[in-house]
Amino acid sequence: MSTAESTASRGWKAKMRRTPGGALTVKIIVLVSGLLFILLGLALAALPGPLTIPPILLGLWIWSTEFAWADRLLERAKRSAREAWENAKRKPVITGLITVSGLVALGVGLYFAARYDLVDRLLELAGLR
Repeated sequence: MSTAESTASRGWKAKMRRTPGGALTVKIIVLVSGLLFILLGLALAALPGPLTIPPILLGLWIWSTEFAWADRLLERAKRSAREAWENAKRKPVITGLITVSGLVALGVGLYFAARYDLVDRLLELAGLR
């Protein structure tokens, strides 16, 4: 038995699967935790910049530990990321300008959100305050 196999056989998933209903419980835990990260990434889509991508990739990675379809989707995302990185390296000035522009837009957005209490106003409009 390899080190990876012995570690995997002692992990929380392996222990839980040995209990009655444990396999289903593991799938539900993985599904819900991955979904939370993906929803976080989608919620961050309102902000400019690359903040959306990491939580979505983390959610996909969590799902890929249990679901084959998510593993295939994650591999596709990795391929796309490698292609995007290669394209970015071919045009470093444009890539840098886009990145800096996104960060400036984020800073301006945060400034105005704080300056004009936009979060409080949105909560009031939504009836949450």
